Amino acid sequence: MTGFTALLDANILYPAPLRDIFLQLTVDDLFRAKWTADIRREWITALLGNEPHRSRATLECTRDRMDQATRDCLVTGYEALIPTVELPDLDDRHVLAAAIIGRCNMIVTCNLRDFPEDAVKPYGLEVLHPAEFLTNQLDLMPGPFCDTVHKIRARLVAPPIFVQEFLATLSGLGLVATAAELARFSDQI
Repeated sequence: MTGFTALLDANILYPAPLRDIFLQLTVDDLFRAKWTADIRREWITALLGNEPHRSRATLECTRDRMDQATRDCLVTGYEALIPTVELPDLDDRHVLAAAIIGRCNMIVTCNLRDFPEDAVKPYGLEVLHPAEFLTNQLDLMPGPFCDTVHKIRARLVAPPIFVQEFLATLSGLGLVATAAELARFSDQI
């Protein structure tokens, strides 16, 4: 297993296609993923707010399966650190505190502006957008990364998702560079 660890913000765990990629990458040991009970609650609340027809019980089952599939993913004991860290958005302090306590190398989030470099660098953390993180992973380990994407696509059978549809989904999530890089490996995914 790799020693590289990333704390995943709630906006990485929702929407589902993004969550699938990050979780399969960590299950396949390309990196270690961590999150907190607060982050889990945040993505489930956001999903239910946007899609109220969803079942909370089903989402909680997904949450539990995520925890079971991902070794040592849950960061605890970070709450006392929250008031001591400073960020532009006070509601994001729990993410930084968890990354520190969880001994993460980075935070992966869509909200880069909420985690300015001067606030996270003293803790030895880097903050990356999911597109940059995924493109970096693809560049570092193209074979294993493509295997991961192939596994994800193989699970999507009702209806099947073809390569171009999968890449279009990634682009629609703002992962344009990742989709463009991954297109070079269309025959492997």
